[in-house]
Amino acid sequence: MKKLMMTATALALGAGMAAADTIRMGTEGAYPPYNFINDSGEVDGFERELGDELCKRAELTCEWVTNDWDSIIPNLVSGNYDTIIAGMTINDERDEVIDFTQNYTMPDPSAYLALSKDVDVDSGVVTAQTGTIQAAFVADSGATLVEFATPEETVAAVRNGEADAVLADKSYLVPIAEEDDSLVLLDREENINMGIGMGIRESDTELREKFDAAITSMKEDGSLNELIKKWDVGATFD
Repeated sequence: MKKLMMTATALALGAGMAAADTIRMGTEGAYPPYNFINDSGEVDGFERELGDELCKRAELTCEWVTNDWDSIIPNLVSGNYDTIIAGMTINDERDEVIDFTQNYTMPDPSAYLALSKDVDVDSGVVTAQTGTIQAAFVADSGATLVEFATPEETVAAVRNGEADAVLADKSYLVPIAEEDDSLVLLDREENINMGIGMGIRESDTELREKFDAAITSMKEDGSLNELIKKWDVGATFD
């Protein structure tokens, strides 16, 4: 699919956003390998590299801003930035408030990280980050849910005995388990992820379409699969 041919000065953005030269890309900066803050204090990771390429293909000038996860959707709606690109799974509940582009990752299974493989995640205490699909899943299960604002806090809760296990994206937990011999990934996985997409205000239809076209072009030329492999964020697209 050919690249979009438009200049930043000629953008006709959606009714919900005034015409502007710069699109603000909102992310959390605390969920590697998707997004994190590097040693230079800059946003880094799979979504930083992906977002920069999407902006290039859409001929948009983009800047990156960070926001805490628990208020990331309200701050998009209120106009503090123009997109969410933060490892956000597409689901019906969120789609009632914001729009999503097509998915830029394949569904990634959720996994449990614990201090022992003997943990009972069906009736024990399981932690998850507030406002995630994993927190909703645990809340509907027989386990006791303990929520924390950041992913780091959920892992810390397992280490210090506040929770029996943490449920999160497997691609987030695998590097942690590899670096810490005291933590183990359980064999059990939960397939609750529908794929990750960019969040856009419902009024910004044209902006969503521009990013959709850029994502499509990356899928078609194989460059999206290359990024997925580089950052090890799940299965590639066929």
